[in-house]
Amino acid sequence: MTDDKPTRRDLMKPVQLLGLAFGAALFAGIVTLVSMGFFQQRSPEQAPAALQLALIVAGVTFIVVLVMVALLLLAVDPAQVKKQVDRPVLLPEESSEATAGGAAPNDSGPDAEASGEASQGRPKA
Repeated sequence: MTDDKPTRRDLMKPVQLLGLAFGAALFAGIVTLVSMGFFQQRSPEQAPAALQLALIVAGVTFIVVLVMVALLLLAVDPAQVKKQVDRPVLLPEESSEATAGGAAPNDSGPDAEASGEASQGRPKA
């Protein structure tokens, strides 16, 4: 097997975006039909109303999901898409660099200076 890592652009092609939006719309339409009692024995005038409402809900869901996913993809910097991330994503950058070197991120203050001098074998003045 190859260790090929696809980019975000390869993963989220327009056909996949449309498929995701269509799947969400289909789900919302079916849930609306079931909740309105379309598949049960009802009066003849209730079935078209349920079908009309389900189509409206499915259309609105399709458009909302399509716009939201497209806007979320626009928020990604194209230069960062191909860059590999080798650090925790939610931590600030300076803390991951400082801990990688073995030092604590914020060793400042009188206690830190005293401990630093004691660890180097120098007496406190």
